[in-house]
Amino acid sequence: MRKPKIYLDTSVISNLEKDALILWEELKTNKFQVIISNITVAELSKFQEPKRTAMLEKITELEYQIIEENNESLSLAERYINFGVLKRKCLDNLRHIAVASMVDCKYIVSCSFHQLVNINTIERVQAANKVYGYNDIFILPPTMIAGGTGDDIYNIRYTNYEKIRNMTHQEIFEHTHNEAQYGLEFLKG
Repeated sequence: MRKPKIYLDTSVISNLEKDALILWEELKTNKFQVIISNITVAELSKFQEPKRTAMLEKITELEYQIIEENNESLSLAERYINFGVLKRKCLDNLRHIAVASMVDCKYIVSCSFHQLVNINTIERVQAANKVYGYNDIFILPPTMIAGGTGDDIYNIRYTNYEKIRNMTHQEIFEHTHNEAQYGLEFLKG
């Protein structure tokens, strides 16, 4: 049986405490095929010592595969911007999502709750991947992979996925646009 692919973004490796540490122990069991990218390695290399060395040594505890970013993933990241997944200032996060989508990861694990692990981003990535011909990918916090307490987030995510699952490309675009407009109106009060 093929192990599900799980992509680790930089935020998980740089926050190896509490929930992320529980996830780390689970990843050591080789239940998943762990994927990181050259983007992750480059971002880890920018940390100050001694944290940089500690993080780079920590990832050697896992069996993992490094995926190199390429023209296809860069193009997909740009298409995510055009689709409205996130703004251009979040391009680095979109590059992570694009690499993970390109190699057919089932999960992205992130501690970036503001930009990645939120229902708007997750819905838009799902919609964009459907439009662009990539498989579904679940962006989750460490607790949901490590058997933690993320059930409510999963239920919200699954409900929204069910809404768009059988929509046409135009319906997905309109739904995503309407959800974004609702969110902006809500924030304005």
